[in-house]
Amino acid sequence: MKSINSQGDDLAQNFVQFSLDCGVLKFGEFKTKAGRISPYFFNAGLFNDGQKLGKLAQFYAERILTSGLEFDMIFGPAYKGIPLGAAVSVELARLGKIVPFAYNRKEIKDHGEGGQIVGAELEGRVLIIDDVISAGTAVRESINLINAAGAQPYAIAIALDRQERATFVEEGKVVDSAHSAVDYVRLELGLKVSTISLLEDLLAFLRTSKDPKLSQHLKNVQIYRDQYGPRS
Repeated sequence: MKSINSQGDDLAQNFVQFSLDCGVLKFGEFKTKAGRISPYFFNAGLFNDGQKLGKLAQFYAERILTSGLEFDMIFGPAYKGIPLGAAVSVELARLGKIVPFAYNRKEIKDHGEGGQIVGAELEGRVLIIDDVISAGTAVRESINLINAAGAQPYAIAIALDRQERATFVEEGKVVDSAHSAVDYVRLELGLKVSTISLLEDLLAFLRTSKDPKLSQHLKNVQIYRDQYGPRS
């Protein structure tokens, strides 16, 4: 299924600026889960007040509505996907698209209403909302939950595609994939993927920035992209 490319448009560039303004996007030296030293870090947890979260939901909603995705409901995987999915569903409703919303618990509840899914019943074509995709593990968990409910895992919307090779643990060893995590989700798991911005958008932003404090990071980010970008 075709990935929905966001590279080079105003929405993506505005999102990079917004992420910088909120302190969500930072430059320096950061160790990733894969053990790589990244020259930048994206921490969506710092969209941490109502104004920032509301604006973030606007970026998601605009990308989703212009993407051509045809979905019946939203699913927010625990934990980061829960507030993201809720905020996006509210923004979509404000724009005239009202869809059911659900999320999962990490632990199955054995009292009250019970179960693992909270909110609407999972049915139809399900759009998953999350911040980024790392190794695709969390996506597979969401797919399993959605399939178990008899619904269709249809697509995932994320804020940033880091466009770097995914790593997987197989038989206790870390394996470096030839594909990016997003491409793995698209090609191997069969989901459509919508992203607000790509690493290429960040590079384009740095190339055109007139702020030397920002443009100085271009070289290191490009080197990282060349070193860890997908091979195919």
